[in-house]
Amino acid sequence: MTTADYADQIKQLDSTLRSVESVLDLAKLRRDKEELEIAASAPDLWDDQAKAQEVTSRLSYVNGEIGRLIGLRSRLDDVQVLLELAEAESDPGSLAEVGTEVVALSKAIEELEVRTLLSGEYDSREAVVAIRAGAGGVDAADFAEMLLRMYLRWAERHGYPTEVYDTSYAEEAGLKSATFVVKAPYAYGTLSVEAGTHRLVRISPFDNQGRRQTSFAGVEVMPVVEQTDHIDIPENEIRVDVYRSSGPGGQSVNTTDSAVRITHIPTGIVVTCQNEKSQLQNKASAMRVLQARLLERKRQEEQAKLDGLKTDAAGSWGDQMRSYVLHPYQMVKDLRTEYETGNPSSVFDGDIDEFVEAGIKWRKQQQQKVAA
Repeated sequence: MTTADYADQIKQLDSTLRSVESVLDLAKLRRDKEELEIAASAPDLWDDQAKAQEVTSRLSYVNGEIGRLIGLRSRLDDVQVLLELAEAESDPGSLAEVGTEVVALSKAIEELEVRTLLSGEYDSREAVVAIRAGAGGVDAADFAEMLLRMYLRWAERHGYPTEVYDTSYAEEAGLKSATFVVKAPYAYGTLSVEAGTHRLVRISPFDNQGRRQTSFAGVEVMPVVEQTDHIDIPENEIRVDVYRSSGPGGQSVNTTDSAVRITHIPTGIVVTCQNEKSQLQNKASAMRVLQARLLERKRQEEQAKLDGLKTDAAGSWGDQMRSYVLHPYQMVKDLRTEYETGNPSSVFDGDIDEFVEAGIKWRKQQQQKVAA
């Protein structure tokens, strides 16, 4: 490419980044940072651990956003200077370096631009994610465990803290279900496009005849409930059962009736938590998951009214949305966006950003179609 071509690309990137800076409101982020730093330095901050974690998590997120915006602006300015030097000195080496950096900047700015599409009421929330094995027997349970690892690795890649609330192990291998929370702003808006039925096709490692097996697992994503939400759950509307934890564990696990199952009688929603050491901790975590489920149910019902459609909130996440094929060829394909890759091992290791970004863009397009 010529210097003129790179100059045009840099100009376009500058325009896109200015738009992103405007939407994310860098000035407001800086004001938020000052306020959060004052709150974080308060001597009595940790008297309320929930509030302290909220403040420190929010401060970490704001610092990250500011650093990302400033870093991209600095890199864009630097590549502009490098292009001018390459042109002045007719240096092909510097021009090649410009090309490499322009490609990297394009990807980084596009990723940040996708964030500006997250404008839903709950998109800025942390996320509760539930994974359930579907049809396919032991292969489905193994697939559910593969998906749990995939999402935890994705969060780890981004530096997002996670906490596993519940893991229900299958008898032979894998998981019947698992529930965990991703403690990062915009985790719900980002991961909500992952909700649906995931399909795996492979030669079953559990079939002694080496036959191909198709199995399914469901992913449900819910926003974490905040104090401003009106999700009241009267005691007479729930049934609480305690039982002994199952599966691998250390001290206090499998030795006492510390696991908790809560049934919400009006809706039939059942949540469990067994990964904490005490019954009280498990009950508190289970209540948070129940509140998240009820909040997501409320959101879906409100959306259904807006769309003029009737939807079953309990089953709306059951639409097949992605296929993972390991035999007779290697491919992971999103059935809504048509995005695909031939590297399933990378995907199962948490490399799902391209799928998530394509899903967010697709959802925005669908919303615009409905609005039109």
